[in-house]
Formats: sequence, structure tokens, C-alpha cells
Amino acid sequence: MQDAAKTIEDIRKAMGSRLAILGHHYQSDEVLAHVDITGDSLELARRIEGLEAEHIVFCGVWFMAESAAILRRKGQKIHIPAPDAACPMADMARPEALNVALENLSASGKKIIPLTYVNSSAEIKAVVGRWGGTVCTSANAKTMLRWARERGDAVLFLPDKHLAVNTATAIGIPEEERHILNPGLIDGEPSLYVSSEEAEGKSLLIWPGYCPIHDEFTIKSLETIRREDPEALVVVHPECPPDVTEAADANGSTSFIINYVKNAPEGSTIYVATEANLVNRLAERHRDEKTVKVLETRVCDDMAKTTTDKLAEQLLSLDKAEPVEVAEEIAKPARKALERMLKACA
Repeated sequence: MQDAAKTIEDIRKAMGSRLAILGHHYQSDEVLAHVDITGDSLELARRIEGLEAEHIVFCGVWFMAESAAILRRKGQKIHIPAPDAACPMADMARPEALNVALENLSASGKKIIPLTYVNSSAEIKAVVGRWGGTVCTSANAKTMLRWARERGDAVLFLPDKHLAVNTATAIGIPEEERHILNPGLIDGEPSLYVSSEEAEGKSLLIWPGYCPIHDEFTIKSLETIRREDPEALVVVHPECPPDVTEAADANGSTSFIINYVKNAPEGSTIYVATEANLVNRLAERHRDEKTVKVLETRVCDDMAKTTTDKLAEQLLSLDKAEPVEVAEEIAKPARKALERMLKACA
């Protein structure tokens, strides 16, 4: 679209407080130049309740817009410029499979508390809510895993196995108390062959999903940095494999990474293992003080589906566009799961 940036700004000015545009840190600079609030999943979820806008436009991926639709107030409309922006990790957990897994794992009478990463569908959050579970983000995973452990005999953490293992290590859950469930296929649909015996003696059961972007970061790259640039710092996202996380100087959410780079000593070199849009933005922001580099270049194709053209087109059609909706039978239990997280992290 010609002059998309001008179109966006003209509409923002005309609509004023009726419009709020939210953007995840992994969006491009071109898109984030037009948002009102930038943040990670936890920050953006927290901000929904306090927004007065009639129209909330979410520049991110589908599960984020779903969460916003679940938490919005009556009369507010949630929009997403790229409704085809999915999350491969979220797609690795299906509600039918989760129900079966929870039923099987609970068959012996153990109380299993499900804990789902926010990178999951509304239907998954609904199943979790019905089973007395909650949601976490990479920023509060330690808090929420402790919360879940206090309420049952074992926790089923899904869908990200790396975040589960890294969080378990951080809060001291022994390896012998962890068990990663095995994936399978039933009639072509993802499922899990699990039994109550798998929960015996385990306090943490782990879904076998992962983020295709962060899963590709390798210990080999990090070891090369240690050899060639031994004074450099390395900070990684906890969706990275455990060997990468353990070898880094620090790991944490996107907000943690932003602050880590900000607070690193002047003149230092910092390698970052997360989505490249954020790393490149940090490099530009701090270019006069320190050197910020990607550990390896990894770009989320789904985050990239939101462009200024699509944002402009969305804004031009706000009053007639179909907003993101979540059926109440899904939204109600999913809201409970999300609200448990927001209350625990207030």
C-alpha cells in the first residue's frame, strides 16, 4: 500500500483514545513505530484490562490476539492484521490430546495440575482452566511452576519442553523427578500415548513441544564465541535447548534480555540468542555504548506476517471488520487460567 505509514498515523490521530495498537517485541521496527504499547506476552496481557480503547489492534501472532479477546471488557473489539500468523509451538498441543493425557495421568488418583505456556491456543488454556491449572510466560515461569507444584501431586508443563526443563533447573527440581512424555499419532492427529505409570515418582511431566526458532540455537555456536571472543557476554531466551541455556551467562524473557543488554558494562560485547528483530533493535539502540550481536540469525516468519501494509488495511476497515472472538464455553475456563496467573503475579 502506498504511504501505509501515513495512513496509519492519520487514522491513529483521528481515532484518538478509541484505538490502541499493541505490538510484541519480535515485530519489525517499521510496525513498532506505530504501536502504543510494546512488550512481551506478560506485559501485553497485563495491559488489556486497563485499556479504555474500543478497538485494540494486536500486532503479533494468533494466540496473543485470542488471549486479548478472552481478557477484554464488554464492548471492546480485538483485531489482528495478520490472522494467519500462527505459532508452530502452540500447534504442537491439541486440546483433545491434552484431555486424554490428563485423564490417563490422573487414573491412579494423583492430582495433576496443568501449566501451559501462554504460547498456546485458547482451547488449550480452556482445558487447563477446567483442570484447575494456569498459564505462564517466560518471564514468570518460575513463579507459576512453584504455584502449580503447591496445588497438586505433579505438574504437567506444556507445550515447551525447553522452557519446562530450564525452569525446573532454575528452581531446583531434580532430573529424576522429571519425565518428558512421548509424542505419537492417532488417526493422523497429534496425541500422546501416556499412562498413570509415567507419573509415578515424578513431580514434573513435560509435553514434548518446542519453538522451532529457539530450538535451532546450538551449543556449537556458543562454544565458538567462548573461544574467539572470551570476554563477550551471552544471554539467551529460556526457549533455547538446556545445554545452550546452561552455558550462557544469563537467560530470561524478552524483557529480561532487553534489561540485561541495557545494564551490561559500557564497551562490552553481548551475544543474544532470540528472534533477530529484537536483537537488531538492541544493537541499534546501544550502538554508541556497546556491541550487540546475534548468536545465530533466527527470524520468526509468523511474526513477520504483520506488515505496515496489513496494519494500514486493518485500520481502514475497523468499523466493518470481524473482530477476534472466542466462544464463551472456551473463553470462560481459559479466562480463569489466565486470571490465576495475573493474580499470582500481581
